[in-house]
Order: sequence, then C-alpha cells, then structure tokens
Amino acid sequence: MLFLKSFKYTKLKMEQQNYNYQTNSVFVQENSVSKKFFANVFLWMFVALALSTLSAFYISNTESALRSLIDFETGRRTALGYVAMFAPLGLVLVMGAGFSRLSYGALLGVFVLFSVLLGVSLSFILLIYTGTSIITCFAAAAGIFGIMAVMGYTTNIDLSKFGPILMVGVAGLFIASIANMFIKSEQFSLIMAFVGIAVFTALTAYDVQKIKRIGMGIEESGESIPSADTKKLAIMAALSLYLDFINIFLFLLRIFGSRK
Repeated sequence: MLFLKSFKYTKLKMEQQNYNYQTNSVFVQENSVSKKFFANVFLWMFVALALSTLSAFYISNTESALRSLIDFETGRRTALGYVAMFAPLGLVLVMGAGFSRLSYGALLGVFVLFSVLLGVSLSFILLIYTGTSIITCFAAAAGIFGIMAVMGYTTNIDLSKFGPILMVGVAGLFIASIANMFIKSEQFSLIMAFVGIAVFTALTAYDVQKIKRIGMGIEESGESIPSADTKKLAIMAALSLYLDFINIFLFLLRIFGSRK
C-alpha cells in the first residue's frame, strides 16, 4: 500500500510535465477524436487490471512461484520477493522520466511489465483475505470508481483547482504510512484507510475530467490520426486511473476485508 501511494504521488508530479494537451475550459464540446482518446485510456486501464488480476491469481495458486517470493519457514520475503515489491515503483519512475525519450512501443512494454509485476506484488492479499472479501471490496471499488468517473466526466465544475489539495492528501498518506511502519498502530492504519478512500475517490473524478480536457485539447489541435505522443498520453492517463482504482480497492479491503 505504501508503494502504491508513492506511485500516485509520483504520477501527480509528472502530470504537469507530460500532459501537454490541456485546454483552458472544460466546456468545449467533444467530438470523435477526443472520445476515441478517452475510450483508449479506459481500454488500457482495463488491460492493466486484467494483467494484474491474472498475475496475482497465478502466483497465489502456484506453490513454486510463491516459494520464490516467500520463505515459508520464516514467512519473510525472499530477495526476489523484494524485487517484485519495489520493481513497480521503479517502472513508474522510468515511465515518467522517460516519457519524452521512450518510443510508444517501449512505454507500452514498461506499462505491461508494471501491470504484471504489481499483480505479483498484490498476490499476497489473496493469501491473507477471504475470496468473498476480495470480490466484495473489488465490486465496491468498481462502483465507487464508476460513479466518480461519471461525475468527473459530466460535471461543469472545474476540478483542476483541487489538484494541489489532492496532492497534499496523497503526500500526507505516504508520510503517514512511513510513520506507521514504526508505530505499527492498527487504529491509525484504519483512520488512514478512511482518509485514503476519500482522497482517491476525489482523485478519480479529478483525473477523469483532466483526461477529458486532454482529449479536447487533442481535438482542438486538429489531430485526426493518433500520433505517438497521443498514444503515450493515453498510457500515462490509464496508469493514473489504474492507481486510483487499486488504491480504493486496497483501502476498502483494509477496512472491510475478512482475513483467513
């Protein structure tokens, strides 16, 4: 969870540099190009979720794979387990720092690898929580995400002014998570989970509206065929939404999940 919040904090800092198709108003009428861009973003988000789900399911149900990640005698992660845990953060940093230098194919490859490795990292929750809890919290996260996505897409209120506030919220959660690694307070962890749901729920609406504005900016630029930069923007936007959804899901699981 700590690393997922750091992913999102990294993403929020990268957005001002990478998203160059911003427009000044959210009230511009959308046409086919912007809608295709928006649909493409959600397509890649669903691809990432599918890859992570399949990866997590495979690892949690394959003993040899689990043994390579966890020492069953001590219950601690192996060296490979720590690599799997930290690698996704490194890949996000690579995507952000190398956005302008990486080709579309390379960026897509890193995105796919990130999705798979994050699934490996998250496979441990399948060993800790019951299947019913996981399915219920996943469905609840999907409902929350869907509602906020619709709100972000349809509202006439400019949500961009809330960006700095949300960034502070994510940074606060990240710092609090580090502090709780030493405090190890279950009550504090529960409070952070409620705050986390609120922050990432709001971020979902914010990100969706931002993506809509990027699409409208592409539309206004007269781009009829998606360029490499536009395709890369769709990947980065999908990553942002993916992290929103995953964080909502994990926070819900922390609050309502039943352990085995």
